[in-house]
Amino acid sequence: FMAEKPDVVFFTGDLVNDRTRELNDYFDIFKRVKAPHGVFSTLGNHDYGDYMQWPSAKAKQQNLIDLIEGQKLMGWDVLMDENRAITLGGEKLGIIGVQNWGSGRFPKKGDLRKALIGTEEYAKKLLLTHDPSHWRAEVLGQTDIDVSFSGHTHGMQFGVEIPGFKWSPAQYVYKEWAGLYAENDQKLYVN
Repeated sequence: FMAEKPDVVFFTGDLVNDRTRELNDYFDIFKRVKAPHGVFSTLGNHDYGDYMQWPSAKAKQQNLIDLIEGQKLMGWDVLMDENRAITLGGEKLGIIGVQNWGSGRFPKKGDLRKALIGTEEYAKKLLLTHDPSHWRAEVLGQTDIDVSFSGHTHGMQFGVEIPGFKWSPAQYVYKEWAGLYAENDQKLYVN
């Protein structure tokens, strides 16, 4: 990955399945992910530890605190309903990140309006949001965000992609589930 020499890196959540300790085996690898303009991340639905029984609410909360701290120790900038600016060619490019915001049964923890505060001067706005359903629900036609980046669908763990053909069971749940989508002047890329 680093051989590609990225200018900026976006990570859109689900760093772990449930527990921060899952990061231990990969910490040194992820710590090597660097880019001149930064490594930005946000949280996905799995990062909150919602899919397991915790001995207490405090233990679950500590798990999330530790996950966020782990990302910071790796040199990642965790965006929690906030934004950053990168200056390129004299213009400011806005990197906006929200906590998980999902449709249906997934948690809506992110606050896009809060994350957009102070972004008026940015020439272009890029949004990191874990669940691609957020794009249709709150971004498309409702904001001036140029491009949104998401993950979440995992292709429903199965897919086929060959020239001229792309299929996954994810398409029956998500209108946008893999690749680049565009509507009017706004785009969504789902990795």
